[in-house]
Amino acid sequence: MKPFEKILTAIDFSASSDFAFEYALTLARQFQAELMVMHVINEPVDLRGFYVPHISFEQLEKEIEEGAEKMMEKFCATKMGDFTSYTTVVVAGIPYEEVLRKAEETGASLIVLGTHGRTGIDHLIFGSTAERVVRSATCPVLTIRMPVSEP
Repeated sequence: MKPFEKILTAIDFSASSDFAFEYALTLARQFQAELMVMHVINEPVDLRGFYVPHISFEQLEKEIEEGAEKMMEKFCATKMGDFTSYTTVVVAGIPYEEVLRKAEETGASLIVLGTHGRTGIDHLIFGSTAERVVRSATCPVLTIRMPVSEP
């Protein structure tokens, strides 16, 4: 088995990605690997055709990106502890495409993703970023599903 030297994990600040992140961090520590923490801002809906009273479309995009950067900083500040071999990246685009692009670009040896476990109509409507990454990635992909809590 090849060692995991560069681990890419994508987070969307949900409980599911938070749960998967813990696995990514544990693996990065265990393999003394570099960890890249990525957040993809879904391509914003083109609002230029609508009246947006107090903010331009460009300003809205900028504020969304700045907000995501701040969330990433806070996330890492609370989650990394003494682990320092990490980088972060926030990009806009289609999540599965951006994860695959970044994995190729950085030579990731493992991708770790949370999965929401959607089924039925939700799965048909929203698709699955994790499933699309698994199908197309050139490196191993570890998907982590949160435990189902009992009602």
